[in-house]
Amino acid sequence: MGFLVAVGLLSAGVWSYGYRQALSQLSDKAEADLELAADRLSTQMQVYQELAVLMANHPALRTLDTPEQKRTAQALLLDVADKTAADNMIYLDRNGRVLVAAHPVLRPSMAEHPAFQRAMQGAMGSAHGVQPITGNRTYSYAAPAFGPLGQVGGALMVTADVQDVEQTWRGSTEAVFFIDAEGVVFISNRSDLLFWHRADGQKGLTPPKAEAIDFASVQVGRHELWNLNWGRYLPRRALHLMLDLPVIDMTAEVLVDVAPARRLAGLQAATVAALCLAFGAFLFLATERRRTLAEANLVLESRVARRTHDLTVANAALRREVHERLEAEAALKHAQEELIQAGKLNALGQMSAGISHELNQPLMAIQQFADNGTAFLARGREGKAADNLTRISDMATRMARIIKNLRAFARNESEPMGKVDLVQVIETAIELTDARLRAEGVTMEWQPPDALVFAWGGEVRLVQVFVNLINNAADAMSQQEDRLIRIRINNGQKLAVTVRDIGPGIENTEKLFEPFYTTKAVGSSEGMGLGLSISYGLVQSFGGNIRGTNAATGAMFTVELEYYREDEIA
Repeated sequence: MGFLVAVGLLSAGVWSYGYRQALSQLSDKAEADLELAADRLSTQMQVYQELAVLMANHPALRTLDTPEQKRTAQALLLDVADKTAADNMIYLDRNGRVLVAAHPVLRPSMAEHPAFQRAMQGAMGSAHGVQPITGNRTYSYAAPAFGPLGQVGGALMVTADVQDVEQTWRGSTEAVFFIDAEGVVFISNRSDLLFWHRADGQKGLTPPKAEAIDFASVQVGRHELWNLNWGRYLPRRALHLMLDLPVIDMTAEVLVDVAPARRLAGLQAATVAALCLAFGAFLFLATERRRTLAEANLVLESRVARRTHDLTVANAALRREVHERLEAEAALKHAQEELIQAGKLNALGQMSAGISHELNQPLMAIQQFADNGTAFLARGREGKAADNLTRISDMATRMARIIKNLRAFARNESEPMGKVDLVQVIETAIELTDARLRAEGVTMEWQPPDALVFAWGGEVRLVQVFVNLINNAADAMSQQEDRLIRIRINNGQKLAVTVRDIGPGIENTEKLFEPFYTTKAVGSSEGMGLGLSISYGLVQSFGGNIRGTNAATGAMFTVELEYYREDEIA
């Protein structure tokens, strides 16, 4: 029961940590999607703004005294409106009277229109609203028309149908909406949210009819999550992000479903629980086997003593006793072989637990690069998309090599050892841990030597060793403000790499490389004390050595390796 409770607590910790990490990845993607949607809307609206500026002082609009001049101007405005998809283009005099328009207007005067009033001050005016008869949502720009002496002689107003603008991005995966200064949802790719409003100090939204709705806001780390029940086209649990858009005087917001993050965290927790339960099962079987062997040994010793005492009685009885002893010894040998196999399976479980973390990082990176590549393709940036695809291929190759090593270990095989570029190995380890180090404010000092350095070993296993050392250094400094990791290559007579931090140092150097020895809290999701033990075995497997000592400030781990020599290989 105690073991099951410990596994449950560990799985809960892994779930919490994995959920927060997945939320961070989801937040980065949602922030990029929100910026893309806001940039797309701002760009589309800017077209109508520039159209108003360019057409305000058109020669055909300067003189509108005769009917023929007005017909010519109306034809010009209609042609431009049809080509630019503008809802209407209206030319007004200083008093706001409509002189000419591309399409008929209901009001002969627009003197009270906010955009026109701003244009009369010599600046670009803008406003949005709902048409009283059609109910269409419009966004208007008014540009002043200047006379020969620089005075404002009128204004050209360009009106855009917001629904036409929405058609270019409506139905995208995430729910995006734009709230104006009055707190009303004016633009959205989810029509269900239109005209919902938000009062001052309110976090959620209220429907136009103000009926009761389900809503709750919770904070998970630095992320704001909404629990809502607003229809089948909106998620039940969503990550909420905001972005101010002063150019159009609105606020862009997005709701992202967090169900994928919860599923990913659940998968990680289930993997850790399965590994722990498998290890517990192997340990239980080994203990039961050892107990059975002890009982068999006691019985065997009793029989040997009795047969020895009766040796003088009968030679036949002696031969039977010898025969039984030989059979017992054969059984003992067989049981010992099973214990060796159980030990190998135990080591395999420990190796899988260490490598599972290494596979998670490339998986998250592949997801991020794939999402970024999709966004870049949508914006026509094929070069950037190709770069993301290349990174996905590199991550997949690295994951395949890690999995290949794990399968080789299960078959009593290993990655072929040979010539390894040590600088590339360290830079790969730094790349794998870069996202975590940046998130936790850890500074990395690494200056590769000018000349190439080749070591004898396995590339993937060396990368795992340095990833473990970097992560352990970051864990040691998690409770302090200043965080620094230094990596140096000493390529003198002996080849060695040092990884040094400025943390509290090593508490017990004698137990440092023992399995399951850790200074972290019980149930912590940061590790189970297997990383250094695995690293020690990996370095030993290709003739090297690893040791940890306390420096003047912090801890320093030294990895000693053999140089790669062509003459020795030959």
